[in-house]
Amino acid sequence: MPKRVDHAERRTEIAEALVRVAGRRGLHAVGMRDVAAEAGVSLRLVQYYFETKEKLLLFGLEHLTGKFGERLAARIRAAGDEPGPRAMVEALLMTALPTDEESRIFHHLYTSYAVLAVTDRTLAAQPFIKDPDAAEGALTDILRQAQTADLLQPGVDPQLTAAGLLAMSAGLGTSILVGQRSPESASAVLDDHLDRVFRQTGTAG
Repeated sequence: MPKRVDHAERRTEIAEALVRVAGRRGLHAVGMRDVAAEAGVSLRLVQYYFETKEKLLLFGLEHLTGKFGERLAARIRAAGDEPGPRAMVEALLMTALPTDEESRIFHHLYTSYAVLAVTDRTLAAQPFIKDPDAAEGALTDILRQAQTADLLQPGVDPQLTAAGLLAMSAGLGTSILVGQRSPESASAVLDDHLDRVFRQTGTAG
């Protein structure tokens, strides 16, 4: 009896091969043939599942986003049974920093997708910013809840602060990648800024 093929698993394996080879060579330099070789499958099989390089890239982006969600969930679990708003914000921002090999590749490739979307009409036509928008919305909601609980410093605007924190995290991530600063230095910058956003423990009221 022929072995049943798990198509979702096969697509994921190909996406992971894309991430590995792009992490080494850069997303712009990767073709479908390179991904096929990395995955140990034929070019025809990659084309069967994705048809075009653009569709492969978009699935790879979705795969990266899913892996980010898994890393974020793990960091939140590590923060305790009921992490407070600041711990939740820290988890989201710190997960995005390239502090190890997996997160380094994530930041590198996600930034590369954004750059490609500027000039690639197919990628540009996709809702590329829906994930950053979702992150900004989630962060804004956390900050609004913190504000309702009187945990923010006076005058903090949750929506503007969320946008600023995410932009800061993205910039710090790039500065780590290019060697401008260490992960520890970037973490210290974020921590200092959060001190300006959140009240210190015991000062609310």
